Amino acid sequence: MTQVSHTTNPRVFYMLQGRKKVLLTQDASPEYSVYGEQKVEADSHIFRTWDPYRSKLASSILEGLPSIPIREEDTVLYLGAANGTTASHISDIVGSSGVVYCVEFSPVPFGDLIRLAEHRTNIFPILADARDPVQYSFMVGGVDVLYCDLAQPSQCEIVLSNAARFLRSGGHLLQAIKASSIDSSLPPSQVYETAVSELSRGFAIRSTIPLDRYQKKHIMVWGVYAP
Repeated sequence: MTQVSHTTNPRVFYMLQGRKKVLLTQDASPEYSVYGEQKVEADSHIFRTWDPYRSKLASSILEGLPSIPIREEDTVLYLGAANGTTASHISDIVGSSGVVYCVEFSPVPFGDLIRLAEHRTNIFPILADARDPVQYSFMVGGVDVLYCDLAQPSQCEIVLSNAARFLRSGGHLLQAIKASSIDSSLPPSQVYETAVSELSRGFAIRSTIPLDRYQKKHIMVWGVYAP
């Protein structure tokens, strides 16, 4: 029988396959597969495996993120949601009483978000440019968590702008930073240092997690909003 255990977050789980730890979330839509993930039945529930090679949040958890600051009933604003792989697991975490606003600029992955939202009523796709949060301010109110995965040189500025408009004081930031998206001419360590310094204008930085085992030249930044 499959044994499933809690991580530090009661909505995120893991199981052991030999020495390998496999992350799971409880499936909010068992009849639908988002990206071909494995389904696992345990304790009368259906769980979904969470692939760290396809989700920077999953890789940061496996690489030692001290806390997973997304909780049941939270409202999350996701900038750069792409086709919804990570957003679908955040949807599982926040549950039916939570909300995940998914901002995506490209129409092609946005079509995948629309299809995902047909199966998950807590996901709200928004076709917009995250550089201009006024575009979706009529739809998004105060949020508990800002999650960012943008391949933009100005991504820290974008985060600070969105945080000022939407993120509650004491709310959490999770930002995946790809060094080459900001400046490919500099060593990644220098890019990260500059980015974290910029984010420190609005956030108390709790942790920076290297993700190179799963995502080359990436880190995850966890911060608490302190404007």
